[in-house]
Amino acid sequence: MGRETVLRGDDGPNEEDRSLRPQSISEMVGQLEVRERLKVVVDAAVKRDEPLGHILFDGPPGLGKTTFATCIPKDLGVNFQLTSGPALQAPKDLVPYLTNADERSILFIDEIHRLPKAVEEYLYTAMEDFRIDIVLGEGTNARTINLQIKPFTLIGATTRSGMLTAPLRDRFPLREHLDFYTNEELAEIIRRNAAKLDVTIEADASLEISERSRGTPRVANNRLRWIRDYVTSKADGHITMKLARDAMKMQEIDTLGLDNQDRKYLSTIIRVFGGGPAGLEAIAHTMNAAPETLADEVEPFLLRTELLVRTPRGRMVTNKALEHVRGYKK
Repeated sequence: MGRETVLRGDDGPNEEDRSLRPQSISEMVGQLEVRERLKVVVDAAVKRDEPLGHILFDGPPGLGKTTFATCIPKDLGVNFQLTSGPALQAPKDLVPYLTNADERSILFIDEIHRLPKAVEEYLYTAMEDFRIDIVLGEGTNARTINLQIKPFTLIGATTRSGMLTAPLRDRFPLREHLDFYTNEELAEIIRRNAAKLDVTIEADASLEISERSRGTPRVANNRLRWIRDYVTSKADGHITMKLARDAMKMQEIDTLGLDNQDRKYLSTIIRVFGGGPAGLEAIAHTMNAAPETLADEVEPFLLRTELLVRTPRGRMVTNKALEHVRGYKK
């Protein structure tokens, strides 16, 4: 397959992550409607022998945006380049990707909402007219060359679609939102990936892991890797319900998928602020944590599972959270 360029250093997917990823859209589990729509446009592009239209994926982290982006070029049989918004600080950083792109190839930009304004505007003519302007020289000797590039497909991924400008968003004919997975879908992913990791797992154990994985394949894979290490160290490498529960108990992952930091956040509001309302800054100072960490990493899942509510006066825990925290036992 074609060249795959990763400019994200340690943030890029490692070999084990790649080995767990499906190799084609048909191998993917979940996101049924998205998969069906993508199959249609991929099939149409192959039959017409034309570039695929630009695609934008949005949704929370870990739901498969990068997986879709890597499967599409394999289904099309075209080359693939990968980079990220923060890695493209100036238009000159983008030029090698555009000039080296083969016809009908895929350029994937992760976290596309973090593109600087100048780079985003440079993309407009590349996406619409497949041409770019290159400046040669400096000062009064500078001259601009209008360069035609080969028709390509841009796939963008973002966890914050609201931060995209309207001109950029409107240049994507196909926009797909990825939602959270059901427990049954996650259990199927866990069973498949257990086989790839050379461990055996019982059906009830895979469902137990899925129920504690926050509806997110990335979380499920992380849980599975930890449990694989646990059963390799403590038992014979076969994952049973008891061993899965023991492993997650050791990691302090409870039945709702909350970890120690999640429960500490809830218990701080309950114990110190009487259940709320409490401001984020006050909670963060009490926990000795960064407000951004709580807002970006802790609160989204607590809000989605109705353990926390945001009010104009601050954060408040729900009765469901009160019962869960008080009933938790290590």
